[in-house]
Amino acid sequence: MRWPLIRYLPSNTHIDFVRLAPFAAALSALAILASCGSFFVQGLNLGIDFSGGTEIQVTTPGPAPIGKLRQAMEKTGESDPQVQQFGTANSVMVRFKPLAGQDPTTAAKQVRGVIAQQFPGIRIGKTETISAKVSGELFRSGFMALGIAVLLMLAYIWFRFQLQFGLGAVIALAHDVFLTIGILSALQIEFSTSSIAALLTVIGYSMNEKVITFDRLRENLRKYKKTPLREVINLSENERLSRTLITGASALLALSGTLTIGGPALFPLVFTMAFGIVIGTYSSVYVALPVILLWGVNRGDDVEIIKPQAARP
Repeated sequence: MRWPLIRYLPSNTHIDFVRLAPFAAALSALAILASCGSFFVQGLNLGIDFSGGTEIQVTTPGPAPIGKLRQAMEKTGESDPQVQQFGTANSVMVRFKPLAGQDPTTAAKQVRGVIAQQFPGIRIGKTETISAKVSGELFRSGFMALGIAVLLMLAYIWFRFQLQFGLGAVIALAHDVFLTIGILSALQIEFSTSSIAALLTVIGYSMNEKVITFDRLRENLRKYKKTPLREVINLSENERLSRTLITGASALLALSGTLTIGGPALFPLVFTMAFGIVIGTYSSVYVALPVILLWGVNRGDDVEIIKPQAARP
């Protein structure tokens, strides 16, 4: 039985997606320039994972007083104090960056003393310090993982479709990752190892969208061999429009609850995924497909590459 509201979604649209491609290209170019400006002006708000710092595990007798712990940490004067709940309701992770020139071991000892004094009965567990060298290695490894993921996607699309499709997909993925990192920089949302995990998830979702886009396009290219490429692209996108809307809306609905009430600990992760889903859907239509339109494609078993034909008047 069909969900009643689904019948209101358009099932037979005739949107000229290709006509809007130049405007989308200008919009993407402006967004990329804005991202570059943000990188040069303020950079990324690196978390302790990537910038170095100290983590202290704390267990409280009852439900953890997160607000009071944050106030206590702010009074210590340490840089970028963070208090996040994890695991059970009485388990808390306290994170901070030692001040410039301050010994990390001494700073951790002072913070432990403040917490123990202000919260009787609290149990202070493992304390770990991440050096700047280790955090730098984590940062480089995280971006290497993103680069390897994009290259593997190129190989997969090239194997399954054609090189033109693979180049379109990789350019679109690079566009997605760059703009997602750009919005994190512009809004100064913390960038940590969980952000890398979110970006890898975004790459997977975006690639899934592009595979579905390319599948429909390849099917129609074999079916309409004499139809201009731009018209086949428009036809393919109109045919899969309802599926795109339903899939994207479902993913965003699943994330919306955590995004609004998940708290500061989960916000960077969920925000990155939500923005990536939106930008990944956009790039499937207005980055990957325009590359194919400019390059041309093989139709069916023909060896000759069919170049895009001029638009009909």
